Amino acid sequence: MNQVAENIAFIREKITGAAKECGRDPGAVQLVAVSKRQDDDRIDAALAAGQRLFGENKVQEAQAHWQARRESYPDLRLHLIGPLQTNKVKDAVALFDCIETLDREKLALKLAEEMAAQGRDLPCFIQVNTGAELQKAGILPEYLGEFHDYCRYECGLDVQGLMCIPPADEPAALHFALLAKLAQEQGLLELSMGMSADFEKAIALGATYVRVGTALFGSRD
Repeated sequence: MNQVAENIAFIREKITGAAKECGRDPGAVQLVAVSKRQDDDRIDAALAAGQRLFGENKVQEAQAHWQARRESYPDLRLHLIGPLQTNKVKDAVALFDCIETLDREKLALKLAEEMAAQGRDLPCFIQVNTGAELQKAGILPEYLGEFHDYCRYECGLDVQGLMCIPPADEPAALHFALLAKLAQEQGLLELSMGMSADFEKAIALGATYVRVGTALFGSRD
């Protein structure tokens, strides 16, 4: 538990240093602690260290991690950072505070309908497949403008930013720079990019959310 607290403090220092180095306000960069496949002790250690923003990949696992903890931590914020199936939208809207993986029209429409039904207006990020990888979710860059307009103006979703997961075998900075350019073109202010190995590069290129798991919690079970 002490190691998790130390890791969080270390990553926060790294975030502050990376932001200052490029002339940015460190407070403009938020740490998303990726708690997927982590055990309860590690999650509780992160909470005890003051971490309140967490990212989860799967709705069902997130429910197991967080439904009971919500009452104890009213300032808790949860981001969905994994692919969302339409049959899980109802549970996702009820549990999460932000959907980072909006990537297709069918999902956008379902999210809009469910948010209206539940009286929730969750911020959303569009996931962009910057590497055009067949096995990876996300809208292709050339379709982003049309998709953004559909989500915002036809579905009424609160699209606040973009998210990407760069290809593992390519320089991440190229994809971060592309995502920042795309966000600027769409007038979006938030960028969720950068993970344990490359979040400092992401901050230099404008990341407002960095998603860190292994560097905080250690290897996943």
